[in-house]
Amino acid sequence: MKINNNKYPVPKKIPFTLQKFDSERIDNYYWLNQRDDDKVIKHLKKENNYYLKKTRLTKNFQKKVFKEIKAKIKEDDESVPYLYNDYWYQTKFEKSKQYPKYYRTKNFVKAKKELIIDCNKLAKGHKFFDLSNFKISQCNNFMAFAIDYLSRRLYTIEIKNLKTNSLLNEKIENCSGSIAWTNDSSAFLYAVRDPITLRSYKIFKHVLGTNSSKDELIFHEKDPTFTTSVTKSKSNKFLIISSYSTLTTEYRFLDADKKSKAFKLFSKRKRGLEYTINHYDKYFFIITNKDDSPNYKLMKTSTKKTNIQFWKDVIPHRKNVLLEGIDIFKNYLVVSERINGLSKINIIKWENNESFNLKISSETYSINTVANIEFNTDILRYNFSSFTQPNQVIDFNMTTRKKTILKEQEVLDNNFDFKNYESKRLWAVAEDGESIPISIVFKKGRNNNKKPLLLYGYGSYGHIVDPYFSIARLSLLDRGFTFAIAHVRGSEYMGRSWYENGKLLHKKNTFYDFISCAKFLISNNYTDKNSLYAYGGSAGGLLIGAVININPKLFNGLIAAVPFVDVVTTMLDETIPLTTGEYDEWGNPNKREYYDYILSYSPYDNIKKMNCPNILVTTGFHDSQVQYWEPAKWVAKLREYNLGKNHILFKIDMKSGHGGASGRYEAIKDVAAEYCFLFDLEKIYK
Repeated sequence: MKINNNKYPVPKKIPFTLQKFDSERIDNYYWLNQRDDDKVIKHLKKENNYYLKKTRLTKNFQKKVFKEIKAKIKEDDESVPYLYNDYWYQTKFEKSKQYPKYYRTKNFVKAKKELIIDCNKLAKGHKFFDLSNFKISQCNNFMAFAIDYLSRRLYTIEIKNLKTNSLLNEKIENCSGSIAWTNDSSAFLYAVRDPITLRSYKIFKHVLGTNSSKDELIFHEKDPTFTTSVTKSKSNKFLIISSYSTLTTEYRFLDADKKSKAFKLFSKRKRGLEYTINHYDKYFFIITNKDDSPNYKLMKTSTKKTNIQFWKDVIPHRKNVLLEGIDIFKNYLVVSERINGLSKINIIKWENNESFNLKISSETYSINTVANIEFNTDILRYNFSSFTQPNQVIDFNMTTRKKTILKEQEVLDNNFDFKNYESKRLWAVAEDGESIPISIVFKKGRNNNKKPLLLYGYGSYGHIVDPYFSIARLSLLDRGFTFAIAHVRGSEYMGRSWYENGKLLHKKNTFYDFISCAKFLISNNYTDKNSLYAYGGSAGGLLIGAVININPKLFNGLIAAVPFVDVVTTMLDETIPLTTGEYDEWGNPNKREYYDYILSYSPYDNIKKMNCPNILVTTGFHDSQVQYWEPAKWVAKLREYNLGKNHILFKIDMKSGHGGASGRYEAIKDVAAEYCFLFDLEKIYK
């Protein structure tokens, strides 16, 4: 790399013994978890200074890439309006502004556009800002909205009178952001988080005009492995409280017109039973894994008889089709499915059960229904994009089957032509013989003697990363990089079993799948070992950490963003946010079987003497999901055990959390810095 040779920061080693069962671990950097310790802050600042020194020769190039990406983005942009409760709602960005403005317009001719919230104004004077959610009362006169100024995902709910354009003197602290109004608009329900564990565990009712200290407790989720939230049915008929863990769900519901009635239990929780509910007419429609249905099926039951014994099949379980979601309209049922890894939208007419799928020709795309809030309409709205197709917002008339493209993402570059890029889906073979899908995209006519490739991976929580268009990614592709997504086990890309075979005692499949994809791309001449790179964030950072320990010579460089790398210690600490709720994902290390298995792959615990690849690690000081000290300790230990001369860089955003910098321009700067780390390794400087 074009860098100087300043010595990296070396934190003091203070041995700390961690004991469990008959196992003893010595953590020399455990003390870095003291968030308020001046020595910790001093060390993190040294890390940032070291990062700046090591990347100073790319500083101007970072600015160039930032300007390049920014110039391609339409700064004065606006969303396609959507109709809800007799108002059209729209989001707008103004040139040079970091945050959006939200507007609404009454649904009649020549109605005046009304600014309901200006995030730039709210963010002024704050280093971080996030608007989590806002909900409008049924009478359309009040708006409750949730904001976070620290990036700990502890939101404050405020209330605005939209008729007088003024804030009420009523604030509610430590909220999760979920909000649901009663139909008479006199009150709303909201979820509160434990300020230590950040678990959303209580539902309260706030009556307008009263002090929040007097708010009524509606529900308390006492099981520490469960989280709770509140919402409203699309029909506006019911208020719904959900309780959920990784493997189990439970709902309670109440007629939104009722003021004092108690919530009714939908069906008692049963470990391993998952279900979601959607209201239509006299029925609830239920997506569930009941009756050994791992890919889920659709059932229904009367609103008056909701217990599991009354549920009846509507769409039975299908072995090769993953049921992902539904949208209910007056005349149609829209079913989002996944077949052989590819998303499908199936439209069914209530009247006669006639059905058809939206036609899609690509294999590297993303499609999802969006903003279908209105019930009495035949118009389905969805987003479509692919590796080469900028995002389109589409209205589809389910009766006439006519498609109208309302908006296509603009790329402000006269040289951009999607025909200059090629994408495809490939299949690698894992060590156990399983076929692993890979989606790739590259620019046609690239230099065949230079084949840098960035391989992205995640593979946890069943989360699916579909191929999508990215303006920022053009800066990679136009410089000869191929970008690829490894659809490893741990996601639900190939169905629920794909997830089950990449979690708990099968977690290592995720890591070895990723390695198999990397080797496949090398052996099939898409790249070579000197130009192969990888990126993973959060649980994807765990993936990166595990891969380094298993095969440190496979990649020339890696980027680990907010990486979850100290798995054993974190999962044994129930005071850390998310821990207890994730036992069903990673396993409970208080049980010997899971302790031993997690310990066998936890990146921090398995570092050995090796020649480390080049690594860039990023984190946010206020991260609520993966605490900053995990990557801080990991970086220190990697350097201690590194036998080679490659560089391990650590960049800490002292203002942000798990999602990175707030504001669209600050986020682009982060992307530019990551890209320039890769470009520097490839000796690309223009």
